[in-house]
Amino acid sequence: MENLKQYFQGVGFSEEDLEIIMNSFFLKEFKKDEYFIEVDKISKHLGFIATGTFQYFVLLNDGEERTTYMAIENSFVASLLSFLNETPSREYIRALSDSSVWLIEKSSLLNLQNTIPAFKDFYIELLEWQISCIDKSRLDFIMLTAEQRYEKMLKEEPHLLHKIPLQYLASILGVTPRHLSRIRKNIA
Repeated sequence: MENLKQYFQGVGFSEEDLEIIMNSFFLKEFKKDEYFIEVDKISKHLGFIATGTFQYFVLLNDGEERTTYMAIENSFVASLLSFLNETPSREYIRALSDSSVWLIEKSSLLNLQNTIPAFKDFYIELLEWQISCIDKSRLDFIMLTAEQRYEKMLKEEPHLLHKIPLQYLASILGVTPRHLSRIRKNIA
């Protein structure tokens, strides 16, 4: 619980608010390859990853997995569209290692927003940041080459390159692992 508490302390919540926030979360352990959410199921929780890494992916018509995002320690995990709209998920989220996640149910999240005014502001900022990241990623995929996307990741999120297995990194970039090896060799 310490990393969750530190996260919210870093955002600026008071000790009184922290106690209410901490009591709204519960810990769940995920084994490697266990799903946080599967396609056609409704995402009922928002999670804060204490330990582990999660892969967001979709299955294409030919059965190929396409990784769309990776969530690592000290970040949030959720199928946002499913969670926010209470609709079936269109993506899978799977643990790539044994993981610990602090979960909060939607009703508890709404309660925090109504109980702690600063939490509502925090939640809005979190959603705005997520929407901005999704929009930026979508545009980057359309406007940048795979090499440019890799260089951008090197510059903006170098820590991910050490935590994400190359096959998933290649999928995020929209290239084969072999092409990613060539890109890395040319940039090095």
